[in-house]
Formats: sequence, structure tokens, C-alpha cells
Amino acid sequence: MHTVHAVMAVKHIDRAKSRLASLLSVEQRAQLVLAMFTDTVVAATAVPALSSLTVVTPDPLIAARARELGAHVIDEPAAGADPLNTALAAGAADVRDRHGPAHLLALQADLPALRASELADVLTVAAVGARSVVIDHTGTGTAALLVRDGAASLLPRFGADSARAHRDAGAVALSGHWPGLRCDVDTPEDLDVVRVLGVGEFTESTLRDFGFSSHRSDPVRTVC
Repeated sequence: MHTVHAVMAVKHIDRAKSRLASLLSVEQRAQLVLAMFTDTVVAATAVPALSSLTVVTPDPLIAARARELGAHVIDEPAAGADPLNTALAAGAADVRDRHGPAHLLALQADLPALRASELADVLTVAAVGARSVVIDHTGTGTAALLVRDGAASLLPRFGADSARAHRDAGAVALSGHWPGLRCDVDTPEDLDVVRVLGVGEFTESTLRDFGFSSHRSDPVRTVC
């Protein structure tokens, strides 16, 4: 089985998650972004088939945490109007410069309920020689984009209606029960969903510090 190299892109955390402003201050949102990123990285790097993780970011706190967790870090390139996709493409190019014709995974960085077993299953079912997409819980966004072909470009199309954009670019939507993988956090409703699923320890601790009690009494895994 070919190993896969993952790429994440994270912007300045003090500019992130504006749709959570009704719940959290700017400082709290930055803390939450760092915690969710940490839990996502911890889950992803526990997958044996994932050979490396590259994080593209301009944020020094994200960069420092990524290095602590064993990720390779590169600075965010000048991006113009499309910073996320430019950053992911730069990360993919950096991976192949260092590792050769690697298979690639672009993964959202705000998946606090992600389980390593979910991501491992995705890497197992995604066809070699193809581009695949995991559609998020809204049905319109993208949780992960996978290229199981060392010669094919990543072609990230994250943003509004990215699920359709990735399918239009040739990606096949993967089906599977991966609730933690499909649930990124942008809104208060998303936060409710991942708390029911059960978030990782860093997100759980951060939310507890903010005064949020846990929604779950047992590990429910059927939402999304």
C-alpha cells in the first residue's frame, strides 16, 4: 500500500472563526483554533499509513505547535485572492520536492472530533490512481481531498461549494461513516455537533476553560 503525505493550511488564528463571535471573544476563538488544530494533528499522525504532515501557515503559534507534534512547517506564500488553495498547492509541491512522487492528502485543520480510525479507513477505500473527496456534514464543503497518484496534481478547490468544485475537477466522492472527519467547525451549530460526537482532549479542555460543559455522557458516533 502506498503511503500518503498530508498537507494542512492554517491562517492567522486571531482572524479565524468569525462566525463564532456570538459565543467567543477574539482571544477565545484563537485558543479554540489552536486546540482544534492540535486534536486534528494528533488524530491524523496516529494513522500508520500517513507518512508525514506538512503545515502551511503564517501564524507563529500554529507553526510552533505543529513542530512540537512532529510536522514539517512552511511559511504561507503570497496568495492574492485565494490564500487557502494557494497554500495547499504550495504544501503539496513542497512534499513532492522532499519525498518525490508522493500520494497527497489535503485535510481541514478544524476537525476536533476526528478519529484516527476514520482517516485510516478513508486511506484504505480511496482508489489508487484516482482523486477522491470526503464531503463535509453540510453536503457542500470538503473535509479532505485525496490524490492516490504520485504524478497527479492536488488541484485544491476549497471554498464556497467546494464539494461540487472538487467533483467537477474529477474527484470521486467517498462514502463512509466518518462523522468526526466530516464535521469541521465554523458555526455555533457545528460546535454543538462535535461536542456531541466527542472532541479531542485539547478542545475539550479549552471549551471547559470557557465554561462549556460536555454534551456527551457516552461516545455517541452517529451524528453527521
